[in-house]
Amino acid sequence: MSGKKKPEADLRFAKFGTKSFTATTKVNDFIDYLEKGQVAGTKCNTCGEVFFPPRAQCYKCRDAAEIEWFQVQGSGKLATYSELKYAPTGFTEDLPYAIAVLDMGDYKLFGRIGDVPLDEVKVGMELEAQAHELPNGQINYVFNRP
Repeated sequence: MSGKKKPEADLRFAKFGTKSFTATTKVNDFIDYLEKGQVAGTKCNTCGEVFFPPRAQCYKCRDAAEIEWFQVQGSGKLATYSELKYAPTGFTEDLPYAIAVLDMGDYKLFGRIGDVPLDEVKVGMELEAQAHELPNGQINYVFNRP
């Protein structure tokens, strides 16, 4: 990331998702990437483990880990999905929607299917992760057709 000075109280994560449940994490740079239209994960350069959602520390290497950000690029295959007809508080207006696992080859992504009509969603279809701004100004990422 750039040398931009971060605020004393880092509240960037409060902008993430339909309903934000946390404001401060060790991976707040994730929001900076989304604001630039990029979806990013982290990778441990010590052992090669890839993390999405991003992690600040490798569970294998712990303090010896050299973590770096990478941009999620290209499309993957839809491994599995679930159509939600009931949702937790804060998400009921979005129903129905689908959550999914996208297989990118070396790693998998968990997220929400975006603008693909649910009757067209099929396991094995090509999708890509895209940054997405919600009508209320919040940001997230979704899986859409390339």
